[in-house]
Amino acid sequence: MVSIVNAVRDLGRLRQIYVVLVRHGFGELAQRLGLGGRGRAQALPELPAGNEASDALVEAPEDDTKRGEEERRRISLPERVRLVCMDLGPSFVKLGQIASTRPDVLPNDWILELKKLQDEVNPLPWSDIKGAVEASLGAPIEDVYEGFEEKPLAAASIGQVHRAVLKHADGPQEVVVKVQRPGVRTTVARDLELLHALAKLIERTIPESALYQPSALVDQFDRAITSELDFALEAEHAEKFARNFAGHPHARFPRVYREASSKTVLTLELLPGGKVYDEIRHHGHKGPAIAQAAVGIVVKMIFEDGFFHADPHPGNILISGDPDSPTIGLIDLGMVGRLSPEMRDKTLDLMIAAVRQDHLGVADALYAIGTPTKKIDMRAYRAEVSLLAEKYVGRPLKEIDVAAMISDLMRGAAKYGIEIPPDFLLVGKAIMTIEGVGKEIDPDLDVFGVARPLFLDLLRKRYSPERIGMELWRGVERLSGAAYDMPQQLREIFDDLRLGRLTLRTTDPTLPRTVDRLGRRLFAGLVVATFVFAGTWLLQTDRKDPLGITLLVFGVLVMFGHVVLDVLRHLR
Repeated sequence: MVSIVNAVRDLGRLRQIYVVLVRHGFGELAQRLGLGGRGRAQALPELPAGNEASDALVEAPEDDTKRGEEERRRISLPERVRLVCMDLGPSFVKLGQIASTRPDVLPNDWILELKKLQDEVNPLPWSDIKGAVEASLGAPIEDVYEGFEEKPLAAASIGQVHRAVLKHADGPQEVVVKVQRPGVRTTVARDLELLHALAKLIERTIPESALYQPSALVDQFDRAITSELDFALEAEHAEKFARNFAGHPHARFPRVYREASSKTVLTLELLPGGKVYDEIRHHGHKGPAIAQAAVGIVVKMIFEDGFFHADPHPGNILISGDPDSPTIGLIDLGMVGRLSPEMRDKTLDLMIAAVRQDHLGVADALYAIGTPTKKIDMRAYRAEVSLLAEKYVGRPLKEIDVAAMISDLMRGAAKYGIEIPPDFLLVGKAIMTIEGVGKEIDPDLDVFGVARPLFLDLLRKRYSPERIGMELWRGVERLSGAAYDMPQQLREIFDDLRLGRLTLRTTDPTLPRTVDRLGRRLFAGLVVATFVFAGTWLLQTDRKDPLGITLLVFGVLVMFGHVVLDVLRHLR
């Protein structure tokens, strides 16, 4: 395995990880990983004993060790993991947030604890932000903006957001500017290398960790954070959402000002409105109206468009407009999910089966969504999913906890080796998040009740004459293409046959073993025949040479041994 030190090139970061693990009661884990004590020789073979950097990894301060032991007795394991992520900084906070979207892997108490992770950091000085904007846009900040507030609206690990007034052909425009932190790409790249190396090390040294899929989790995190680092992608997402929801009565997305945007600077329209809870408390907005509108928006994103906001938490939602018919503005569009038309249909089948209270339909739909990683006992699998579904299916729709149902079903699928696609996991996260917010502002929210007419409408569209006709037309096109290509392909085959160029290849998985067995039998036969011939010839001489008897006996023994081994192989 490539050394962790070579992978990260940062011994100081390794020491920090070791100390933080010990501080929160994970000293034994750190030792098993080889980050400290005698175990370091296996994990870090390139560091000779007595090396100053190596010695820095060996021991944590005594105070941290005592604190870790006390914390281990006092605080639950999921909470200690959350504290480790917070102490290790932005990349590990993001990893924890991604882990909170995996109810198929982690238990509910872990999910709830990791959802508490907040991606907030101290803001950068104004001089750093100004320099980053000017370097990215290639112009002095005064040439692009009429005004730029030095105090940020929000600061996170990837970037921070400022209000500004953009110079524009249509007149000054109030905007928000998202600026990527200088050097964050390098920091994230180093932490990603470290996380990939640690995931492999954990899987190698702690076999029981396979249940939590460390490498798969880091791979998912890698894809998510790499996308978030490219603000040009977020601009494309905002424009696509705006097209999908053009004319929608309740949804609004910020306009992108491309002339003042780049991969590290994003200038967006300043959406009106305020945070959900503030608007309900102080401006007369009604929780039920907001919750129902939000559920409708999420259902359209997922099941109709197949392109959805993967993190619709309250901080990313702005409420404006008429209290009886609110407008919901969605921001922070870097993290999105996508569903192919086929996956949309399968996901819709799952929801329809739940609405119809069809246990077997739920099991079959979930099986169709996932990918089996081993042979599935379908009878046992359906019984398991039916048992899980009974907790929810059969109740009045408004009493069904959709988030808990999705979480339990995904864990049931994982138990039988059905791998759930990452984008479907994001579907689960989006639905769980919006349901959680919705039930906070409207305790009587009936998610399935609100979504049911939308699901039925989508089902009608699926089996509408127009769509069926389109599917038939596609089938005819594929059939006609095959009919056009077939004569030419047959002609090529007959030409190869006529000219003697046609060859047939077959594969037999048992052939290598059969050839090996045949070779061993031929070799044994030649050896036995040689010994028998030589021994017989020597015995026929006048001297009655004892060597002849020896060769005959040896030949018989070789033949007997070969027969015994052959029988044993057959018995296996």
